[in-house]
Order: sequence, then structure tokens, then C-alpha cells
Amino acid sequence: MQLINGAENILFYIVQTATMLMEFFGVCVLVYTAVRCFIHWVKHREGIRLSLAKDIALALEFKLGGEVLRTVVVREWAELGILGAIIVLRGLLTFLIHWEIKNEQKEIEKELASAATDELEK
Repeated sequence: MQLINGAENILFYIVQTATMLMEFFGVCVLVYTAVRCFIHWVKHREGIRLSLAKDIALALEFKLGGEVLRTVVVREWAELGILGAIIVLRGLLTFLIHWEIKNEQKEIEKELASAATDELEK
């Protein structure tokens, strides 16, 4: 019995550490993205929105991974429900951001095609 309790404690600490690392990586990606996109915005560069959306989606993936890991050590149904709600919300945000990325890419492609057509007509 002591062996099982020891193994459970080891698993708990491994999952907690991995969860904190995943969340930390997500925060690092988000902060780096915000600073980089702000610098690009100040320099009036194009494609900032697309870059920002892609990197926010990556940060959310790390955060979502941390939440999924956290479900391994959940001991109560109420806690599982809260984690489930967080996972659903983050998944929904990720879906919406990917949808925004897809639409932004289509818009950029249209602008490039329009510019190419205008160049050919000249």
C-alpha cells in the first residue's frame, strides 16, 4: 500500500511540474508575441494580425495542454467539471482564432491577387 501511495505522489508531482511548465511556455509565447507584434506595429509592418493570431493560438495550445495534464490528478467531480469547462472554453478560443487566421489568409491572398492583376493591366 505504501508503494502505491508513493507512486501516486510521484505521479502527482510529475504532472504538477509538467503542467506548470506547459502553462509557463504558453505565457512566454504570449509575452514574446505581444512584444514582437507591438514592435512591428510601431514600425507599420504588414501582416501583424495574422502573426499575432497564429502565435496566440500556439500559446493557447500550450495552456490547453497544461489543462489536459491537470485532469490526470483530479480527485473530485467538481474539480473535473471546472477543468472541463476551462478546456472547452480554451478549445473554443483556439477554434475561433484558427478561423480568424484562415479568413485573414484568404484576405491577404485576395489583396495579392488584386495587386498582381493591377500590375499586369499596367
